[in-house]
Amino acid sequence: MRGDEKPEQTPPPSSACPASFPALNALLLFFLLNLVLQPLEEPDFGWHLRTGLDLLRNGWRLPETDPYSHTMPDWPWVEHAWLTDGLIGLIYTGMGPLGVILFFAAVTAGAFFVAAGPGRAGRTHKLLAISGALWTALPFLGARTQLVTLLGLVTVLWVCDRYLARQVAHLWMLPPLFLLWANLHGGFVAGLFALALILMTTAATRLAVSRWPSLVNRLDEPTLAWPQIGHLALVIGACAALTLFNPYGWRLYGEIFMSLSDRFMIETLHEWQPVSLQGRAGVSYAWYLAALGIALLFFYRRVEPVRWTVLAVFLGLSLRHWRNVPFFLLVSVPLWAELLAELMARMTSRFPVLRQHAKRWLLAATLAAGLGVGILGPGHMQRVAQSGLAPAEFFRGTEYPIEAVQWIHAHRDMVGTRLYNDYGLGGFLHWWLPEEKLFIDGRMPAWKIGNRRIFYDYIALTNWDPPPLEVLRKYGVDWAILERGSPLAHALASEPAWQEVYADTKVSIYVKRGT
Repeated sequence: MRGDEKPEQTPPPSSACPASFPALNALLLFFLLNLVLQPLEEPDFGWHLRTGLDLLRNGWRLPETDPYSHTMPDWPWVEHAWLTDGLIGLIYTGMGPLGVILFFAAVTAGAFFVAAGPGRAGRTHKLLAISGALWTALPFLGARTQLVTLLGLVTVLWVCDRYLARQVAHLWMLPPLFLLWANLHGGFVAGLFALALILMTTAATRLAVSRWPSLVNRLDEPTLAWPQIGHLALVIGACAALTLFNPYGWRLYGEIFMSLSDRFMIETLHEWQPVSLQGRAGVSYAWYLAALGIALLFFYRRVEPVRWTVLAVFLGLSLRHWRNVPFFLLVSVPLWAELLAELMARMTSRFPVLRQHAKRWLLAATLAAGLGVGILGPGHMQRVAQSGLAPAEFFRGTEYPIEAVQWIHAHRDMVGTRLYNDYGLGGFLHWWLPEEKLFIDGRMPAWKIGNRRIFYDYIALTNWDPPPLEVLRKYGVDWAILERGSPLAHALASEPAWQEVYADTKVSIYVKRGT
């Protein structure tokens, strides 16, 4: 060990505060199970499922152009989550919708448990930290392929935690991880970004310590030597090179760059908007950040440059775009676990009565909380079970138009061949009307060929007053599934060339006369 390097400092467990409370742990695990098991309501799930089923049907051959829309059939589609979609197809074929729910629950739980791993705290404190983060992350959970990227990111951070403890050999777990990740989900770039961030921070810390040697005594993270930093740079290069081993090669990066740089999409889609206090998700996240800030103010005194940098950067990214909120929730879990452990240790030290009767109080609190969760939990779990075992019946209680879909199956001869659908229904219709080619779905916001900018045209139809019906003529649309009472529905109702053939409380179906 170099003279200017400090060994990793792990605080000894407090004798005043046990590290784990089995009864409370059992309750927390049951609570976490309720959180990670989510019904199949994710809008994009349907097109992932259809892609996966078609991959299996076609012997894992990927289409060269888009096979699912009639508006952009010549688009050179890059399916950046092809392997995950194939897994979804396999699970759905073997176990049905319930198997898919269990798969994503396992991925979600795995991500948050791996995230908590580096925290220097007991099991109960980690479970409490995971519970708070998962509760805040509820709007982002479900059958979302992005959760695969969350698991990949926390695996990268876990390996880097071992690396900072000078277990450099762990870094060689990363290249095969990125080889797999680049085929599972395009979010692997978040892992490369995190590695580059850690590389720059460790190099900057090394430079600072070289310039001011006494600084090493003030740091609570080890200061790595240049050969160790060079080792990380070499591994990052290997990881980046292996991501090119995917069905699209360099085109995968082009697709990702196109999506990340499309200003119209970023300014229009909610998930790309800055975090706001409108709605439960924003308020919950604000409370989470406020609580974390207060806890840091009172209980955090360490100097950890890598942790500070990762937390600060991912906090900034989360505030900039809604879709990045789960990333910060994950990276904050180990810090929260340590803060909760410190809080408990200080309370039991300052108030001896808590220490003397800790088990009694914890048992009472566990029983009370368990009763509350037991009362509140069954409704959610029943929805999850219905979603997995009887999805058609489940969707009757949602905003998705399962009734209209069933009518279409029974009256297919009454509708046309070129469908208009709302953006949020694209995935659902891919699932329940797999024989139909759609107007738009969640894959397509950045797609454009010539004068066909499908997402822009869709926004024009839904946001302009009056809706430009020439867009429908442009794409040869001859029937439409529309939200009941929407501006476009009103516009078609007043057009002699269109007639309403179906209506319920959710949607209307219009058909062009003479179709």
